[in-house]
Amino acid sequence: MADDDMPVIDPRGPQLVYMVVADHIAKQIEDGRLQPGARLMGELEMASVYGIARMTVARAVRELRERGLVITVRGKGTFVADRPAD
Repeated sequence: MADDDMPVIDPRGPQLVYMVVADHIAKQIEDGRLQPGARLMGELEMASVYGIARMTVARAVRELRERGLVITVRGKGTFVADRPAD
């Protein structure tokens, strides 16, 4: 995830870390940098990129699934969901 606008993650700050990560990925989807069908990097790689625990990444991905922005296919990975027709 080569991204110039990486969020500032402060575990002691008022924002929930998983929400900061989920919002960052959601913004990339909204901006079109992550297209429908694009595969997100794996949890371990994402944890390394963001400098957070894998369980925190898992919670961020769950948040994105709950928002309907991504789907996870067991054994294949997590992908940006198709956008609903307007």
